[in-house]
Amino acid sequence: MSDCGCHHEAKNAHERRVLVIALALNAAMAVIGGIGGWIAQSTGLLADALDMLADATAYAIGLIAIGRTARFKANAAWLSGSVLLVLGLGILVEVGRRIVYGAEPLSGWMIGISLLSLVVNLTVLRMLSKLKSGEVHLRATWLFTRADVVANIGVILAGFFVWWLAKPYPDFVIGTLIGLYVIKEAVEILRDARRARAESSSAAA
Repeated sequence: MSDCGCHHEAKNAHERRVLVIALALNAAMAVIGGIGGWIAQSTGLLADALDMLADATAYAIGLIAIGRTARFKANAAWLSGSVLLVLGLGILVEVGRRIVYGAEPLSGWMIGISLLSLVVNLTVLRMLSKLKSGEVHLRATWLFTRADVVANIGVILAGFFVWWLAKPYPDFVIGTLIGLYVIKEAVEILRDARRARAESSSAAA
């Protein structure tokens, strides 16, 4: 039987379905987390919401990249990494602003919203697990979600310590750590994208 490309089409359909679900869940949690972070005056929640927004962007780019050339996918991953790097730096700036002007984070909001985000991200991470060894743009989406799970756990712990100590400093600490972790993930994605670009250029030569 000749190769009709049906397997490739089926694979793309599966990837598209997973990315659509992940995009919807992350976009919803970015809105919920952003509103909650603003109400709770929590840099940790705001940082987590920005991270979820970056994920939603990555999934949207991943959807566009399905069925495209290796060069296009490498460029898509590069764009995802660049967006994540900018957001990571923005998180650090926001933490600094809150330290200077003060904030009174609400631990209950931090813990509640982060628990919801954790459930969502674990669900998405499970869906993406089969794609993590795939092409560079798909690996980027898995890395985004893995970073989210770590961030959610961190915000939950920070919320507990804010409640226990009655001080905002644990929230500042987790906001800073999430920002640094986001920057680390961005660098890793950009490194993968650069390698994929080089490989696609070599193949075309």
